[in-house]
Amino acid sequence: MLVQIDPSSTVPLFEQVAASLRRSLADGKPAPGQQLPPARELAAALEINVHTVLRAYALLRDEGLIDLRRRRGAVVIGGASNRARLAELAEDLVREAKRAGVGLDELTGVLKEKYS
Repeated sequence: MLVQIDPSSTVPLFEQVAASLRRSLADGKPAPGQQLPPARELAAALEINVHTVLRAYALLRDEGLIDLRRRRGAVVIGGASNRARLAELAEDLVREAKRAGVGLDELTGVLKEKYS
């Protein structure tokens, strides 16, 4: 699994790590039931703080994409690929809305119109 970050980006590192992992999960790598790299190993490989990786893992856990347990680590939850893809698309939509100067309320209104 390849996790990429851009230290010069304005996007926080934990969000970059989470987004990179979401893309991997959307591609089915790793598969449900498989473990993600331990936070210390991933942090060392990326040359970032271990707490940054743990924050990214917590974000993915809150999105229902992985399960975090002591001594077991981060494990991919089955069916995560659809949720990962949706989370990635939502992130892109929010980023584009910010560029266009569209606020959260207006964006929510647009989504409600399209969803109804």
